[in-house]
Amino acid sequence: MRITKRFYGKTLEGNDASIFTLSNSKGATAEISDFGGIVVSLCVLDKRGKLDDVVLGHENFKDYLRKGPFFGALIGRHANRIEDSKFEIDGVEYNLYKNEGNNHLHGGQKGFDKVLWQAEILKKDEMESLKLTYLSKDGEEGYPGNLEVNVTYTLTEDNALEIKYFAVSDKETVINLTNHSYFNLSGHASGDILKHKVMINSDKFTVADKFSLPTGEIRTVKGTPMDFTELTTISDGIDSDYEQITFANGYDHNWILNVSGKSPEKAAEVYDEKSGRIMEVFTTMPGVQLYTGNFLDGTDIGKGGVVYKKNNGLCLETQFFPNSLRHKHFPSPLFKAGQEYNHTTIYKFSVI
Repeated sequence: MRITKRFYGKTLEGNDASIFTLSNSKGATAEISDFGGIVVSLCVLDKRGKLDDVVLGHENFKDYLRKGPFFGALIGRHANRIEDSKFEIDGVEYNLYKNEGNNHLHGGQKGFDKVLWQAEILKKDEMESLKLTYLSKDGEEGYPGNLEVNVTYTLTEDNALEIKYFAVSDKETVINLTNHSYFNLSGHASGDILKHKVMINSDKFTVADKFSLPTGEIRTVKGTPMDFTELTTISDGIDSDYEQITFANGYDHNWILNVSGKSPEKAAEVYDEKSGRIMEVFTTMPGVQLYTGNFLDGTDIGKGGVVYKKNNGLCLETQFFPNSLRHKHFPSPLFKAGQEYNHTTIYKFSVI
């Protein structure tokens, strides 16, 4: 596998952002920017041998600078939502930026998706990987601690995009990183994903309120439209009158994974009959958020001038559970000073 680099654009601060192209001998490519760690494109073969870009994204770099739907972005310090935009550590209250009503979403006003990372190409034998490094300073977006973060992307010979996350802080702090790619296995410009079939390795989910904040209740998926224990077509349940579906205008929920967390285990699978593509998701994280692009409304112009509309892509965001700082029975995203955050998520592609 080899990596090439080219100029991508200027940040608001006037710094040069680059885009790195990862490729393997099978013809697959992934374009990743050092701005926001964004997966700009991901091209894999279909059952006919045709190469398509299977992630949604903007046509121009400048569109990634503005507030948007987090296409392909690296999310941190805390992925997903924190209720009332505040939390406590040892009796000290930390107030975060409110960027979704009264709540804090995906790291705040300027999360990890809006910063320029330091890039390095790592070489091991015949394999090259892209390592991005960033120092999130104490108090950034309201979070405590100087947090050293690095994220490594590898495109393997078996068509898997492997993302390894590492972070450590000099104070106790919150760490919950994810990738926010929107996938459409028929190709980013092919319309909706309602005929995609999804399996999630989970028999329970965290019940959410109308603001998509988990209430603390854990509910079985059995007998509900949240049941993806077997490959299930998205359209089967997305228009249900089930309260959880109506609250979120579709799927935007966290499933509790049946994984140990010790090594990457299968969390989910997506199958698109039209292209024959399969995407398997492996992770060490305890949860995954299935989001079906419910709020894409045609205002985001994508690659090639495509207009992205509702349900044109789906996300599978591996994570600690949303709002876990409010619910002690949820796995905690709090890390002590010097305690290492070390997680891996893999998106692996194949065809039938």
